[in-house]
Amino acid sequence: AASCCLAGLPLPAVATPLPAPDTTAGYLARLLVNEVPFPGERGYRSEADTMAAIDQLALVLDRRLRQIPVPYQQQEIASVNASNLIDIITAGGVKGQFDGFYRDASGRPAMVPRVTERVDRLIGIAGQGEPGRFARLLDYANTVATRYVQDQLDPPDRHAPVRVAQGQPATGGSYAWMTDDMRFHPGGNFLRIGDQDQGALGGNRFFTLRKDPK
Repeated sequence: AASCCLAGLPLPAVATPLPAPDTTAGYLARLLVNEVPFPGERGYRSEADTMAAIDQLALVLDRRLRQIPVPYQQQEIASVNASNLIDIITAGGVKGQFDGFYRDASGRPAMVPRVTERVDRLIGIAGQGEPGRFARLLDYANTVATRYVQDQLDPPDRHAPVRVAQGQPATGGSYAWMTDDMRFHPGGNFLRIGDQDQGALGGNRFFTLRKDPK
């Protein structure tokens, strides 16, 4: 199950150090790790589920950056006009599109302490004893982030075929995610992707868009 999503791509037995946080790959890897559950955490189901969520998170970011469906504008979906991934992730500041990820006063990508502390804790657990689930999940997020910046991201897009969501015609593809709780919805033209379309992955609920904006 651990290699379900990047078939044929060998993953290291021991967690590989994440790239530096001031690089695109390192910043993305930390976002992917921060947004999914690890063993023992709320929302964790399995390695395969967390890895599938990591894939889909990266695809959401890529869609916000490079795959805006007609007639939408990037600003409507991503709350920013951006030409790079860091601007997509940091849109809106500390409490913006991706909570805890922002640019500091010097314009450098930054994270709030709770993010860095959790990532450091997971890395510490992964380094204890025999390599296991924590190491494999960290390596997977690292691999996805590295492949993304190399323009080699090619996981299965589980949400591309979605043409109906919440009973409404949809564009297909996911453009947002939130904690999987019925109380949470981004509003506007976003539509909740149902369980029948794998809308819930890694403790998150994914959202597509109305085909015809209201």
